[in-house]
Amino acid sequence: MSEQSVTTAESSPEATPEATPEATSAPPRRVLRAVARWTVAAAVFAGLGGGVAYGITSMERGDVPGLSTRGDGRWDYPRLTLPALPAGAPRPYTEGNRAQIHYADERDLLLPAPAGAIPDKELTGGRVGVKRLLAEFDAERRTELGEVLRDHGVRQVVSRGWTMPDGTAARIHLVRFPSVGHAYSFVNEKVVEQLYGSPMTAGPDTEQDPGWTDGGAEAVLNTTAYVFLEPEPYGATQLRQAYVLAGDMVAVITHEKKGGTPAVPFHQTVILQNQLLG
Repeated sequence: MSEQSVTTAESSPEATPEATPEATSAPPRRVLRAVARWTVAAAVFAGLGGGVAYGITSMERGDVPGLSTRGDGRWDYPRLTLPALPAGAPRPYTEGNRAQIHYADERDLLLPAPAGAIPDKELTGGRVGVKRLLAEFDAERRTELGEVLRDHGVRQVVSRGWTMPDGTAARIHLVRFPSVGHAYSFVNEKVVEQLYGSPMTAGPDTEQDPGWTDGGAEAVLNTTAYVFLEPEPYGATQLRQAYVLAGDMVAVITHEKKGGTPAVPFHQTVILQNQLLG
């Protein structure tokens, strides 16, 4: 992946944010000993108001835990830029946005596909129904999770998928909740059960990804990533899954590949999607 520079882009002055919903306080975060909390200092753009999109500076290979050499299998993603905010809209995690709302269009917060990817004909980066998200999970859990999503007032689900030349199938679903409290409750109480992930259609068994916790401490302030893999012995394919909790949004990320799913591009995908939501 080539180095990415920082850029800014002004948004339309006519755009106005919707009213910030009343914040739902998130319960105290659990001490997750085996789950890496990726925290990176957020850049402070002094003097810049709403209506600005900030470019994301990519980390050099040596800066990303576990991705230290060229030829490490990293995918070639395009330069990433945070989308413009409506004029006057606060960024998440800032004063005046207690509910930690992302006011940018959720479709613009979805990680683009890397070079060489074959786009999924169904998951093209647009809005999808909750049923499509639920299809990722084990059939025995779909009814329960569907009720939870309805009770938590899910607003939108946007999804993108692609397949790489080596056969790795990647899918990302961004789920927008009314507030950080709703998102937190969904992830910590219904998905990341006892830190073992959630049974999925493509991978019923899952455990914490030890390669992720072996990394350093680079990441995005105020977000949490939970990363899991399907342990051996797995079937024809291996599934890796991750959940990024970022304010009012949750990213559900999966990579699946016959014969085993490489760790490096999966960790890269999680890190970059995390950056876009930070």
